[in-house]
Amino acid sequence: MTPRLAILLPLLCWIPLAHGGPVAGTVEPTGDVPEAVGWRAEVVVSGLEHPWSIAWLPDGSALITERPGRLRRLRDDVLDPKPISGVPRVLAQGQGGLLDVLPHPDFAANRLIYLTYAAGTQDANRTTLARARLVGSRLENLEVIFQNANAKSGAQHFGSRLLWLPDGSLLMSIGDGGNPPLAFDGGNIRDQAQRLGTHFGKILRLREDGHPAPGNPFMQPRGARPEIYTYGHRNIQGLALDPVSGRVWATEHGSRGGDELNLIEAGRNYGWPAVTYSLEYWGPRISDETSRPGIAEPTVVWTPSKAPSGLAFYTGDRYPHWQGDLFSGALKFGQIRRIDLDGARVVGEQKLTIGRRVRDVRQGPDGYLYVLTDEPKGVLLRILTGDA
Repeated sequence: MTPRLAILLPLLCWIPLAHGGPVAGTVEPTGDVPEAVGWRAEVVVSGLEHPWSIAWLPDGSALITERPGRLRRLRDDVLDPKPISGVPRVLAQGQGGLLDVLPHPDFAANRLIYLTYAAGTQDANRTTLARARLVGSRLENLEVIFQNANAKSGAQHFGSRLLWLPDGSLLMSIGDGGNPPLAFDGGNIRDQAQRLGTHFGKILRLREDGHPAPGNPFMQPRGARPEIYTYGHRNIQGLALDPVSGRVWATEHGSRGGDELNLIEAGRNYGWPAVTYSLEYWGPRISDETSRPGIAEPTVVWTPSKAPSGLAFYTGDRYPHWQGDLFSGALKFGQIRRIDLDGARVVGEQKLTIGRRVRDVRQGPDGYLYVLTDEPKGVLLRILTGDA
């Protein structure tokens, strides 16, 4: 963690918002943040086609998804040239394709991995969750355990990050379905983020078999989807757990401006699109409200948008001065953002400029941070510092 005095300058460059407190006024440009010093990135693997997610297995190897529909295995910094077989068919158009990958917490015993992906056609598609057993270099007994209850058109805003909670339940984000003029049920599809009868624009909490987890906040209301944990989201592509406090953090794409870092709490409404700092891509405000009683306030708002994707809570010992910080990818600016935390408060921010579209940021079992770049010739990077 950075001493408080050292981060006073970054505090002038972005909009920190007290969680749960009222905020008034209009969106102001967040400006830039200082560049972190004393670090470098080394290429571990190149030649990946639009990689989206990386996850480590107990034996130290890693799985990497490529959005066109391939699952790759990495061992000792060497990528197996042959993709893992048995991967489900995906809709690899627009933002769709093979997305997140996450092993079961008891993978060593059951060999289960979980995959999210876009399934269907350009005119009718759904965010989908499947699980399968990884046996050697193939997937066996693949089963779809959850799908968005409603199909949509277009190839935008699928989500879809996964995160295990300490109680064994699984969080899954689903995007709002896309930008206007994409429609659903007689209105803009993004309006479904405020409606508990659909999965669009939500974080779900599931059992390991894909059914609603017990204790979810909307199990009883008539017409509500029992899987829903939180709502009012645009497109979450970063989820991370603070293993000490149990806090769950999420990063969310805004439209034109208004990207958010949020502290996730069961049952909360995060506002989209009724309460937001975002503008339409063509100029006007999406909402006249940036705060409202009962709506969860973002912890940080990023304007201009940085397009956040991937989120890691650092707990390793390779970079002692970064312990307890969040690391968020930035597709738009080709950066990682180090978010300095003091408990549930953000007290500073720095950038690590990669110069490539950062899709995922993860901590490896060796304590290093790893970065995937979302490009036709994407790479896996390892972050090194003077004390790493």
